[in-house]
Amino acid sequence: MLVKQNLKNFIKNIPSGVTLVAVSKTKPVSDIMEAYEAGQRVFGENKIQEMVNKYDALPKDIQWHMIGHLQRNKVKYMAHFVDLIHGVDSLKTLKEIDKQAKKNNRVISCLLQAKIAREDTKFGLSFEEIETILKSEELTSLNHIRIKGLMGMASFTSDTNQVAQEFKRLKTFYDKLKASHASFSVLSMGMSGDYTLAIENGSNMIRVGSAIFGDRNYIA
Repeated sequence: MLVKQNLKNFIKNIPSGVTLVAVSKTKPVSDIMEAYEAGQRVFGENKIQEMVNKYDALPKDIQWHMIGHLQRNKVKYMAHFVDLIHGVDSLKTLKEIDKQAKKNNRVISCLLQAKIAREDTKFGLSFEEIETILKSEELTSLNHIRIKGLMGMASFTSDTNQVAQEFKRLKTFYDKLKASHASFSVLSMGMSGDYTLAIENGSNMIRVGSAIFGDRNYIA
């Protein structure tokens, strides 16, 4: 019952209009079912095979979000059910998603991942690269994807001012794009360690795992 109680306590502190993606990576089906029974319907995974296995085992009204770095050759395994792909960082990836969505007679929603952190280890597109993709003629031919907005990950640092500034910069850019892209409705910023700052700076979708499911036990 711990997951259910954690979830209820967590939701109390989330403003209306902010979507919680419960990050269930490495967690068993039983934990996800506990959150499901408490009313949670949006779950995030960072490995496609793990998400596929959970999709097969769990209720079909769950919305599955792919939140990890995406390998193009694995898109086909989730194209028949994934609800939102957060970390798209190239036009080539968008083309592959479109190809696989077409095969499944679906339109798949995507977020372009912006690089706002200072660490070189973080994936993502520059703001200029995002604008280039959105203006490209190639994008207009992709009829089986819908770009719903942006995703960003702030620097892993104790400097909350830096994190806030990174979120604020992405929110300003998102607002600029939203003015001319009617499909934009999602700004995915914030994880377990910084979601409060993300919400304060305009996020309307947060990705939180440990506050709900507890610490993860990774197998080496």
